[in-house]
Amino acid sequence: MRRIGILTSGGDAPGMNAAIRAAIRTALKNDMEIYGIYDGYKGLVDGDIHPLDYRDASEILTRGGTVLGSSRLPEFEQDVMQDLAVNQLKRWGIEGLIVIGGDGSYRGAQALNRKGIKTVGIPGTIDNDINGTQRTIGFSTALNTICEAVNKLRDTSYSHHRCFIVEVMGHHCGQLALWSAITCGAEVLINQEIGYSEERVMAQLAIHDHFRNKRHALIITAENMIDIQALAKKVSEETNFSGRAISLGHIQRGGSPTPEDRMLGSKMGKEAVEVLMRGEGAKCICLIQDRIVVRDIDEALADTTRDDEELYDLFNDLV
Repeated sequence: MRRIGILTSGGDAPGMNAAIRAAIRTALKNDMEIYGIYDGYKGLVDGDIHPLDYRDASEILTRGGTVLGSSRLPEFEQDVMQDLAVNQLKRWGIEGLIVIGGDGSYRGAQALNRKGIKTVGIPGTIDNDINGTQRTIGFSTALNTICEAVNKLRDTSYSHHRCFIVEVMGHHCGQLALWSAITCGAEVLINQEIGYSEERVMAQLAIHDHFRNKRHALIITAENMIDIQALAKKVSEETNFSGRAISLGHIQRGGSPTPEDRMLGSKMGKEAVEVLMRGEGAKCICLIQDRIVVRDIDEALADTTRDDEELYDLFNDLV
């Protein structure tokens, strides 16, 4: 395999550029040509494809987002769209493709592999919601951003006897909420896995107010689980805390990637090129027990093993 392509798909995540940089340099050092496909599967279908050289990998390691751009293309599930993509790849003589994104991006990669294009997936999403890998590119940076924001909120929270309800990303997966709750020292956690009970929340706040004499409280909730403004009003009316609600929104996606995300992206980008050099396809790069592992995409997506139970126990033990 002498010519490969690379694209980023779905939501952007800090650390994607580290993977792109590693893929470019690994390919070029092995006398391979590498082509950037801009704006995800949409750019692939439209033929927005350009050769990448060593300079394209310079000064991108510390940048958030993705220099290749990204998009969502639900229509890519259609066979006709996949055929258009394959035709574009063949037109450019691209034999293998690296796809950085979430599980939807993986399914697109699988479809292309069935049509004769060798594909490798790299998990890039701040939600950490891809099966088969313990960590995804972008999760560390998003968690760090949340912690920095909550640290600032805690200062004013303590001064005014407040309870902040902080909404973080991750509607379909509560990983960000869970990790944020532990690392920020939240009193209450609300996510899809735990569910929401207003009575439970009020009872927990009462414990921290009346029995532990705390001057402030923190509730971490995953997005779209509750009406955070309504809960803040309820807290103000029924407890001694002054309720305030804030949604951190898209700032969680941005910012320079943490060293962990830069390292993870670099390792995964290098490994993805080496997989294609071996002529393998329908693979994805995973992190398991701090080791980079290559797995079949089907196998990885079917693997729901996580360490969540231990983390929920940890949260409950520390509240």
